[in-house]
Parts: sequence; structure tokens; C-alpha cells
Amino acid sequence: MDAEANFAATGLILPPAPQPLGVYKPSLIVGDFLYLSGHGTVQEDGSLIIGRVGENMDIEQGVLAARQVGLAMLATIIKTLGSLNHVKRVIKVLGMVNATPGFTRHPYVINGCSELFRTVWGQDAGVGVRSAVGMGSLPDNIPVEIEAVFEIASSFK
Repeated sequence: MDAEANFAATGLILPPAPQPLGVYKPSLIVGDFLYLSGHGTVQEDGSLIIGRVGENMDIEQGVLAARQVGLAMLATIIKTLGSLNHVKRVIKVLGMVNATPGFTRHPYVINGCSELFRTVWGQDAGVGVRSAVGMGSLPDNIPVEIEAVFEIASSFK
């Protein structure tokens, strides 16, 4: 598996790795695991995608916002580990969708991130366990926030 080559083949561009806006670490290595704090919709220019799914964003815009969160997470992984190839597998993804009360397709929105991870690390290593939930609001009115846990490959140590 060459996660770096898989990502390059997407043609997508990583945003800058987000900086903490509060008292927390964006990433933390504990043993063989990399924990990523909740990431938002950071774009290439550092700005955020803003909006609420079902109100001023449709479901497909929500999917693209979730993919953008996944890109921000990849940027943090590279900043922390030096390469996407140092991830052995995705363990857990928790996706939160800023949505109207009647919106019920949260898992579909979070697929935007999950499908990116599957493309980068493959069907087995890129797909872990997952939760996708709706929220009444998210920081700065971003449409999606995602946190995740990854197993680190022995090549990192």
C-alpha cells in the first residue's frame, strides 16, 4: 500500500494543517495510535466552509464539506507523522453534522470523509468503525466536524 501515491492520484490539494483555536492538541500519539482532535472544514486558503446542512447547504455540499475535513485531517497526519504511509489503518471516525432538526442523512454526509480515507488507505485499512451524528450547531457554524483514531505503522517507529 502506498497511501501517498493513492492520495496524489486523487488530484486533491491539502489545506494547511489546522492550528488549535483552544486549549487542546490537534493530534496525540499514544502507543501505536494517533488520535486526531475534531477537525473542521479548513480550505486551501485557510478559510472555513460555513453553513448548515438542510438550511443553507444541500446534502451534496455537506458531502464535499466532509471530504474537506478529511483533507484537513490528512494534512495533520502528514505534519505529525511525516507521511500518510505511516498510518497502518483507520480505527474509528466520529462525524458530526451541523444540520436542521429534520435532516436524517448524517451517515451519507460523513461518507465524504470515509470515501477519501478508503481511497488513500484501501478498503481494508481505510475503513474503520464509525459514528455519524447530527448537531444543533458546530463551532463557527461549520457544517461538519470529524475526529478519528488511526493505528500507526511500524515504519514510523
